Amino acid sequence: MTIKSLFLALIASFVMATTAVGQGFAGLGDKAEGFEKVVPERAIQFPKDFGTHPNFRIEWWYVTANLTAEDGRHFGAQWTLFRQATQPATETPAQNHWSTSEFWMGHAAVTSAEQHFSAEKIARGGIGQAGAKHEPFEAWIDDWNFAEMQVKTGSQPAYQINAWGDNFGYTLDVVSTGPIVLHGDAGYSVKSDAGQASYYFSNPFLKVSGTINVDGERLQVSGNAWLDREWSSQPLASDQKGWDWFSLRFETGEKLMLFGLRNNSNQSFKSGTWITHDGQTEKLAGPLIELQPTRFADIAGRRVPVKWSVKIPSKNIAITIGALNDNSWMTTSISYWEGPVTATGSHKAIGYLEMTGY
Repeated sequence: MTIKSLFLALIASFVMATTAVGQGFAGLGDKAEGFEKVVPERAIQFPKDFGTHPNFRIEWWYVTANLTAEDGRHFGAQWTLFRQATQPATETPAQNHWSTSEFWMGHAAVTSAEQHFSAEKIARGGIGQAGAKHEPFEAWIDDWNFAEMQVKTGSQPAYQINAWGDNFGYTLDVVSTGPIVLHGDAGYSVKSDAGQASYYFSNPFLKVSGTINVDGERLQVSGNAWLDREWSSQPLASDQKGWDWFSLRFETGEKLMLFGLRNNSNQSFKSGTWITHDGQTEKLAGPLIELQPTRFADIAGRRVPVKWSVKIPSKNIAITIGALNDNSWMTTSISYWEGPVTATGSHKAIGYLEMTGY
């Protein structure tokens, strides 16, 4: 099989998985026989768990950033690397070479109030074209890179992230200012009533500075970023078709991650994490979260919610979340909505919203 035909087959498998009945978004609800299972009470290990988990079927490294240019304009930036395996690893990556069962996909985007740019890269694992390692941390696909720098602020790590596509690009320096946060029960994040789960942690304490390029214009930007790290073998139940995921940074210093996983009857399995200004966490169970779309937009032939009402009575939260740009559609092999948002109401916040399966 030639490299070109291999890539075409990979893309076809992604598209087929996306549209397959009973598999959930992009096949993540499909059964994963032979892969390692996600179980409770497995301790998250640092820095090891920043690296790959070849015995699991799917994992991702995900950064979203809310940025402000020197002229006051607001932007969002996304950098994502996905690893997916067709079968459990039986050899080390160095031995696999072209026979590896791993495929890699990278997504990057820049969003403003008027424009949304996105790009995608697809790579074969095992030959160095894409990968991740934990010490020093680096994740890459071709010439897109997310890497730990040698310079640190105190004991906290610093990173550089870069990516580019048609008419956009960015180089961002990222410094951690707080602790890593474990979601669910010490990183064991349940995703359905049937017990599907992932291992999931974040670093929502990231300061950003750097440059973005949009339509030939080079801008100095600064702001905040949120890193998500997640891996599993079957993170969705077979009847779950997609999710709505929110990360919010409140003006008062607290932070909130929440998600709703929709099934075929549009009922939602919800969960969240309340994060204090110093990184203490409180798990928010589904009944504590009221999550309701209030406005829809026709985007890419789909009816997509772009405004939401979120209420968490135990935290006196009653907010409305709206998109910076309604048309933040990722025109990638697996398409979805991803873009910056703002929140008003009982609390003011900025953050990111991802919506899949629409």
